[in-house]
Amino acid sequence: MLIMTSQWLIGLVYVLAAFLLIFGLWRMSSPVTASGGIHVAGWGMGAAVIVSFLYVLTVSEAARPHLPVNVSLALLALLLGGGAAWWSGRKAAMTAMPQMVALYNGMGGGAAAAIAAMELFGGRVVDLAALAGTLLGALIGAVSLSGSLIAWAKLDGRLNKPLRLKGLQLINALLMLVTLGAGAWLMIALQAADGASGQLLGLIAVFFGCALLFGVLMTLPIGGADMPVVISIYNAFTGLAVGLEGFVLQVPAMMIAGMLVGAAGVLLTLLMAKAMNRSVAHVLFARFGDQPTRKGAAIVGELKPTAASDAGVAMRYANTVIIVPGYGLAVAQGQQKLYELVKLLQAHGVLVRFAVHPVAGRMPGQMDVLLAEAGVPYDLIFQLDDINTDFPSTDMVLVIGANDVVNPAARTDKASPIYGMPILDVDKAHHVYVVKRGEGKGYAGIQNPLFYAENCNMVYGDAQAVLVKMIEAVRGLG
Repeated sequence: MLIMTSQWLIGLVYVLAAFLLIFGLWRMSSPVTASGGIHVAGWGMGAAVIVSFLYVLTVSEAARPHLPVNVSLALLALLLGGGAAWWSGRKAAMTAMPQMVALYNGMGGGAAAAIAAMELFGGRVVDLAALAGTLLGALIGAVSLSGSLIAWAKLDGRLNKPLRLKGLQLINALLMLVTLGAGAWLMIALQAADGASGQLLGLIAVFFGCALLFGVLMTLPIGGADMPVVISIYNAFTGLAVGLEGFVLQVPAMMIAGMLVGAAGVLLTLLMAKAMNRSVAHVLFARFGDQPTRKGAAIVGELKPTAASDAGVAMRYANTVIIVPGYGLAVAQGQQKLYELVKLLQAHGVLVRFAVHPVAGRMPGQMDVLLAEAGVPYDLIFQLDDINTDFPSTDMVLVIGANDVVNPAARTDKASPIYGMPILDVDKAHHVYVVKRGEGKGYAGIQNPLFYAENCNMVYGDAQAVLVKMIEAVRGLG
């Protein structure tokens, strides 16, 4: 009776957790409700984790002597993992969110791979369908783990240049064939041995080693400009791996959560690739983001620096202003001051809007989250397709820390690594002010002709400090 009650309760809580996960994911679709959605989904996952301890009531008699040790280890893992996540989450700055997402996403893939490894090492999986699911989840999880770690290193500035190795695509193809061959051999051998995998440890190690190496080699050639797409791809990989391992273990919560994350990751990947006018295969295998093989078009014009106060005064007397935020705004943590400037301009009758490129920043949606954190109303934030046609009739554009997403070379220079990528047509506005810390290049490592255009002035300095001067200048006008 107790066993039946616990199973009924586990199933009921899993259904509730699934509802909370779906509802939370739906609320995350808007920056306005995203924070609440995260909390709702978190409560759902917390409930699923807590109720899973009821499985101790359903274990076999042979396993009962091991319960105290196993439960203690599980509680210790939750304590250590939860404590580390809480500490790092509070400590990490907004600018570190992309690399933190990449790191945690890799941990999810690694967890799925670790579950598969334990099933294989223990020889408990012998059914053909379950074996296939275990090995596929192990492969995808291992690739997600190592690939996400490389993405983290790139985002964190520890790997600054893409790997350029002749024949790397052929090496990757051969490595994947070896991995798939090892997996097929494992399936045959495990079934023939009826799960006695003690003699197959070497083959299991080869399988995981090749999968991890493939994730590394697949990610190393990808340039920094593609990191938003890469993050979403590995997010989908992790969800798929978790879902597959949930199928093997017959844990509905893992299956539901994995399918949700995998589906969301796939959709996000497709949206990001579309925003860059690239196919996913091109991002992964064509080494988009490397430096062009031939010299691009020569830059015409010269940089024209101006004072922050002059730019602030000019925007005060404009009729329409569009603000384009970029990663530099996140680095300077200037979003609060930016919204303060916006409210000042609005008080003087200026029509102010925000234009956000889908791949602005270093992870999908980073700019939307940044603006929402500052309290910017969502009806002031417009995506590329909704606002791009308004630039020619706009008096002033303020670009803060953005570079590649406003680079006109994407439209004209076939030698540019971002050629063909849809951009915000900032250069078509009447006048443009660009806030940058210096004359450095963007994440793609290329020059921006916009900065040299006749209708563009550069405002050098930390974004927050520049915005403070703009605010003072506007207030000084009375």
